[in-house]
Amino acid sequence: MKVKYTRELTLALCLGAAYAGAQAAPMTVDSLDGPVTGNEIQSFIGFIQGMQPIASESGEMWSQGSDGQAMKAMSQVYDIAPRKEIIDKMTDYCDTLLSQRNDMLPAPSGQRMIWTGRIDPVWPNTPDKSPIQTGGEQGDPVGHLASCARAILKTPVLYKQNVAGGDRYRFGATYLQRAKTYLAEADKTVDQHILKSLLTMKDGRMYFADNSPYQGGKPVPWYQQMMFDYGFMNLAQAHELLKDDPARVQRYDAIVKTNLDWFFQSGLTRYTDKAGKAAYNWAYAMPATGGEDCNHGSMDVYGFYRLFLSGRYGLAAKQMEPFGDTVADVMRLGDRDYSGRVDGSSDNTSKHGGETNYLRTGFMLAALSRPDAYYAMMSDAGIQDGGSSGAPGVYANFLTIKSLRAGSTASKGEKH
Repeated sequence: MKVKYTRELTLALCLGAAYAGAQAAPMTVDSLDGPVTGNEIQSFIGFIQGMQPIASESGEMWSQGSDGQAMKAMSQVYDIAPRKEIIDKMTDYCDTLLSQRNDMLPAPSGQRMIWTGRIDPVWPNTPDKSPIQTGGEQGDPVGHLASCARAILKTPVLYKQNVAGGDRYRFGATYLQRAKTYLAEADKTVDQHILKSLLTMKDGRMYFADNSPYQGGKPVPWYQQMMFDYGFMNLAQAHELLKDDPARVQRYDAIVKTNLDWFFQSGLTRYTDKAGKAAYNWAYAMPATGGEDCNHGSMDVYGFYRLFLSGRYGLAAKQMEPFGDTVADVMRLGDRDYSGRVDGSSDNTSKHGGETNYLRTGFMLAALSRPDAYYAMMSDAGIQDGGSSGAPGVYANFLTIKSLRAGSTASKGEKH
């Protein structure tokens, strides 16, 4: 008998109390086709009103956990429909996130000396472990702060308004002041930890520093590169909007571009799948080029499409198409039946490499490259015409795909 990791089990493990405690109705799927509707946006807003950030300084929670998923979902939906209610929830989450950073959080939960021998501006996964380690999870909180700053900075009408909910941490009373604080503090984590100690660049490629207690001297796994790239990309976009530091924009963009080129030039295996289409196989990290598990592969693909959709890094639609073919032709074994690895194989004794009866969230965006598989992939992710969803990350990806397929955004109801 096959052992599959079900969506119910995965959501219970990953989402925790943040979503379970939400009292709002599930988010509405009015239709799979056509522009994103005002009702769909409003149902998302209604849902997030019942969410609260979890009181935890864990970097894992802010990256792969429910708080991290919520932040990315809100940023995606704001890009489709820039509603002030979304910004207000984003600032609420970012205030909590920043207040929990090691150098800001009071002792004993904060002010901890980490593996660098300093009280660095980080969000450690396991604060009680000695030495306190850091890894790719540091990229996501930076990206959350920068994405909120970016959202505010592209909405000038908000600049002089006071942030709803007040300024309990004194991060800035107005939206513009708050955005500048988020951006400065995100840069601080990059300057005083990520690029100072955690990463070393070899020909511009990301490796963990030789003295890092986590993966010391090894290439950064692709899914963790996507976390760092999420931070660097949003920082570059926000600084570009603020027009305050072109050198930073150039530096951050160069890091992302170099490591994207590394993946597409050396980090994957190209082959023809059973349907006669181009497909990709890749690994957890270099120097291997095959057999990535689908838990991490989902985060890889989510990150690659995020960078592609930004339009900043020269990724062509043709380069993305094999991701869609890999998901639709290789990984999809049948209705709601997916392999545990990107090469179509499974290890059902493994949490990360086991077959699943649903499509993992990050892989949803591959439907952009396989419009013929769109309906099946959405159904496999739990999105059905006239249905609903209780997972913000899933719903935000659906809205992103729907909006792009329709060639428009949800202009109805946009207000500030």
